Amino acid sequence: MKFGVFGCTKQRVPVIGQGTWYGDDDDRVSAIAALRRGIDLGMTHIDTAEMYLEGTAEEWVAEAIAERRDEVFLVSKVLPANASRLGTDRLDCYLLHWRGRHPLEETIAAFEQLKREGKIVSWGVSNFDNRDLVDIKEIAGDSGPVCNQVLYHLEERAIEHAVLPWCEREGAAVVAYSPFGHGKFPDPHSPRGKLLKQIAEEHGATARQVALCFLLRNAGVFAIPKSSNPDHAAENAAAGDLRLSEAELDRIDQAFPRGPRPKRLPVL
Repeated sequence: MKFGVFGCTKQRVPVIGQGTWYGDDDDRVSAIAALRRGIDLGMTHIDTAEMYLEGTAEEWVAEAIAERRDEVFLVSKVLPANASRLGTDRLDCYLLHWRGRHPLEETIAAFEQLKREGKIVSWGVSNFDNRDLVDIKEIAGDSGPVCNQVLYHLEERAIEHAVLPWCEREGAAVVAYSPFGHGKFPDPHSPRGKLLKQIAEEHGATARQVALCFLLRNAGVFAIPKSSNPDHAAENAAAGDLRLSEAELDRIDQAFPRGPRPKRLPVL
């Protein structure tokens, strides 16, 4: 598994982690087994949120990491009053899920208070566009954000216009959620799907592993694919060892162009 430095925390974190945006069709036993399999294979970066399954996702994560908390880089978008659902006394990173109506000054003050109390190690944001990042940096200065968690997959590359370059300049990690497109992964029979399959076969890999590898081609980028199946978790983990040539990356880039910069950053 390849590791990267997670923003200004200077902590080394696996570039492929585990998302937990579960749906009603996901099975608890299988999801927990997948998380544990992922940890065993090096995907120790686990991301969750209070809103996922109305808190049930946090409970599944708590069960999966029981007795293994110190092995995990745990991230959540959670209210401090409800952090007990995770069965831990601290979070490695606490994210503002999106920019809301509350002043950023108040949010940052709350983050810093949690840091002083030892309840969180660092803080970041999610779904922040370039202007939002500039605003929060002007307020926070060197204290953050350590990362920006954003929608990023082959067919949605809007962050490459301004968000990714900003994060690179400021030393903030970029964390890609829904890296397979949230149900929109290229059809294997389409021209683009066939390209991914061809490149994958040349490496003894899968198309999804190739897609992950492409997203992680820049330093400071991490991905948190969700899996509720242990075999799929193993497939995701194996992508951390895949290396694509510059020519292969160029072919994928041409097949999945980033397109024009949108007026608003796409979110799910």
